[in-house]
Amino acid sequence: MVVLLELLTSDFPGAPGRQVRGAWCFPGSVDRGRSHHKEPGMTTTTPEQTIADARERIDALDDRIIGLIQERVAVSAVVQETRIASGGRRVHLSRENEILSHYRDALGKPGTALAMTLLELSRGRI
Repeated sequence: MVVLLELLTSDFPGAPGRQVRGAWCFPGSVDRGRSHHKEPGMTTTTPEQTIADARERIDALDDRIIGLIQERVAVSAVVQETRIASGGRRVHLSRENEILSHYRDALGKPGTALAMTLLELSRGRI
């Protein structure tokens, strides 16, 4: 089984690492409290359009996240099958603790709940 992994990068201006200090930027968003020179011909979008654009981006991100979760479940099944075939156990608790710590360190307390859900999705599919 060959697993292809996509390097996740985001060209979205509001993506982590791409935001303006102290502000989230969305395509077409209004920059309140800051004065910038506007290019001739640039248009300002309405708050409704900014929300619609951001929601469209969220929907696309959700689709990518779901795809990545499905890929993670498939890769986990390969690991479990291989471990069982070599005489090991289906679940490796110390590895699961590493995953829980990784998510907690990156995302705080909600990260632990997210990791638990991912582990639950990935267990027992064999």
